[in-house]
Amino acid sequence: MTRPSRDEQFRAFVDARGSSLIRCAFLLTRDHHLAEDLVQSVLTKVALRWWRLGSPDHADAYARKAIYREYVSWWRVSRNREIPVDATPERDGESFVDSSIHKMALDDALAKLAPRQRAVILLRFYEDRDVEQAAAILGCSAGTVKSQTHSALAKLRDLCADLVELDANGGIR
Repeated sequence: MTRPSRDEQFRAFVDARGSSLIRCAFLLTRDHHLAEDLVQSVLTKVALRWWRLGSPDHADAYARKAIYREYVSWWRVSRNREIPVDATPERDGESFVDSSIHKMALDDALAKLAPRQRAVILLRFYEDRDVEQAAAILGCSAGTVKSQTHSALAKLRDLCADLVELDANGGIR
């Protein structure tokens, strides 16, 4: 039996983990096209380093770390081109299920967080990473992760207090 080539291994990795990486990128960017661009940029880096990564698990960890770092980098470059608005536009009178309304309100609140705060919230509560893992992925200290988490949760409490209950340890209930 022949061993798969590196190209075949990379293709198998993209097939297996690509949609998960795009979901992660979408939660950061809140835009499908930007998420796809972000993942494509990161997968280019993964492909160039594939021979050094050794295994799909290492490649996945590298790709996720690269997504968060690349996103923060993109935000730094583009933040001066965005025009902030005071309030989100009113939605038309469509009738939504309560859970959908809550999800949209929480999404809007997440969008108002700074990129690093959003990344920390997603790592800690969406991906269920501990402080040290989040710090390693973001390339910062555990103290930075803790302070960013504290600030982000405080802002989320202010933005959507009626939707999100946060426990004393900062966990979302």
